[in-house]
Amino acid sequence: MSDVQYDPYDIEIHHDPYPVFARLRDEAPLYYNAEYDFYALSRFADVDAALVDWGTYSSARGGILELIRAGIEMPPGVFIFEDPPIHSMHRGLLSRVFTPRRMNALEPKLRELCARSLDPLVGTGRFDFVTDLGAQMPMRTIGMLLGIPESDQEAVRDKVDQDLRTEAGQPMVISQDSFIDGSIFEEYIDWRAQNPSDDLMTELLVAEFTDETGTTRCLSRDELLTIVNVIAGAGNETTTRLIGWAGKVLADHPDQRRELVADRSLIPNAIEELLRYEPPAPHVGRYVARDVEHHGTTVPEGSVMLLLVGSANRDDRRFPDGDRFDIHRTIGQHLTFGYGIHFCLGAALARLEGRIALDEVLNRFPEWAVDAAAARLSSTSTVRGWETLPVVTP
Repeated sequence: MSDVQYDPYDIEIHHDPYPVFARLRDEAPLYYNAEYDFYALSRFADVDAALVDWGTYSSARGGILELIRAGIEMPPGVFIFEDPPIHSMHRGLLSRVFTPRRMNALEPKLRELCARSLDPLVGTGRFDFVTDLGAQMPMRTIGMLLGIPESDQEAVRDKVDQDLRTEAGQPMVISQDSFIDGSIFEEYIDWRAQNPSDDLMTELLVAEFTDETGTTRCLSRDELLTIVNVIAGAGNETTTRLIGWAGKVLADHPDQRRELVADRSLIPNAIEELLRYEPPAPHVGRYVARDVEHHGTTVPEGSVMLLLVGSANRDDRRFPDGDRFDIHRTIGQHLTFGYGIHFCLGAALARLEGRIALDEVLNRFPEWAVDAAAARLSSTSTVRGWETLPVVTP
């Protein structure tokens, strides 16, 4: 019987969860936490299979431990927290607007956004990967896609981010009234209804689809508000964390950073390795919809299962020497963007933003060192990354 303990709210574990993850994989591949009443899977094969099996591991009650426990009724349109057939309907609609053509067309604009953030910092001797770039570029990108005026983008980002926050060491406080509140977007949607443009909000306003009852219709106002809110949140938080981790991990591996400076063709695989090595969301929750057996133990229907993506991504059974960062690694499939029907709809955009951000940083700052005394890791348990990551440049 293993004595390993995994507490997702423990601040010390949050700062470096990987030693605990390694023990879980070896000693308790199906783990049960009695205090918070959840099970956890930590090996790649188990997490991979569970992400695909939506019939057993339901998303319909949310993907966060506190949310599943709270029993909140999901408003229509929270497609990341839906099961088929409703999920298929909403995701199919969004897939029509998140097209490769639209994403690829963003590259010149994304480089302009990076230049606006980084050029004033050249020669100053320091900058912050999060404050100066990571919290700016994704916000501007999603704002541009949705058609939100630049003057309002920071307020929208801060409101959406606030919904994901937890106090250090504490579970998230969930209420029906505050969860997925899309009211901040009402004025934009009313404006776009009268003034259509070439943006996602306009496309979502006019797009027709066949719903689960067989009715052909457009999105309701509440569905639209919720979907826009989910897109804004998902598009901001995780990409911000990816950019922050690029700053930290490449500072810790300067030889590999210098390889990237010399050969930019290595950047796409470096971004994949960063996503594997430090996933912005270290775990996702699922509601267990029917009894299921793992490692000789039955997990009963009604349980909460945490799928430890951060552990699975470093499982030596799938990634040899998984705790080693290597931009040359043959990665194949990591689980940072999920898998199966809930594979991240914005994965192509996040990868594009990560590649461009890293390329533009290296153009201006080939060398940097983290100011460790001033760097601060975010306290929230839902995502893991840097709140601020100041670096010193030659």
